[in-house]
Amino acid sequence: MSTLHLDHLAWATDTHRWLLRDIDLHVAQGEFVGLIGPNGSGKTSLLRCAYRFSQPASGQVRLDDHDLWRQSPRWSAQRIAVVLQEFPQEFGLSVRDVVAMGRTPHKGLFDGDTLEDAELIAQVLRRLGLDSLAEHAFATLSGGEKQRVLLARALVQQPGLLILDEPTNHLDPRYQLELLQHLRGLGLSTLASFHDLNLAAAFCDRLYVLADGRLVASGTPDEVLSAELLQRVFGVQALVDRHPLHAYPRITWITQA
Repeated sequence: MSTLHLDHLAWATDTHRWLLRDIDLHVAQGEFVGLIGPNGSGKTSLLRCAYRFSQPASGQVRLDDHDLWRQSPRWSAQRIAVVLQEFPQEFGLSVRDVVAMGRTPHKGLFDGDTLEDAELIAQVLRRLGLDSLAEHAFATLSGGEKQRVLLARALVQQPGLLILDEPTNHLDPRYQLELLQHLRGLGLSTLASFHDLNLAAAFCDRLYVLADGRLVASGTPDEVLSAELLQRVFGVQALVDRHPLHAYPRITWITQA
């Protein structure tokens, strides 16, 4: 398991429009950290800096006390796995083929799959309920199935840090809960952006709240998810009470009559 630190991070587009400023964020070993905020607040931009896709204009990204941008892409890929919202175009590849791609950062140019690779891939497919789809073409799957396959590919990578951009997109409620319960059970250091605040409240150890490219709050779900903050950040009134079966906040958005 890895640690992640973003220190005084700032990032701008090629047109010098600042999308992130003064970001301080950390993920401890084995911690599940959520990133929330309205559309356009900078969540995806922040994640891209964290997994070495967009180089910050200033500040530092540290993985296990190593400056991430002083390391090679291969070094990063051996330690960080990423699951994005968009689906890749894996032309003609089977589910097993796509999942096996997670082993690529750990291999030389001409290395083939080993018996250990095959066993790991089969284990992860079973764990995510994908073993019956192993020989199916990736392109023929539903959105929810594709999302689980991409998570399987990330887990086969055996990362120290997992980064997820809206991991429950495309999933029905059953698979949303199963996926997040599975992720919690892994004990992996995880940074994930969330659109559904109730899922973030249920599964995250801590939350960071982004608005207009700046962090405006951080802490446990209890500390962060107040009606006042939700009104200020999302511009919508909300009732925040306790989940009737569990000890975390529950949010009910209030619509205007």
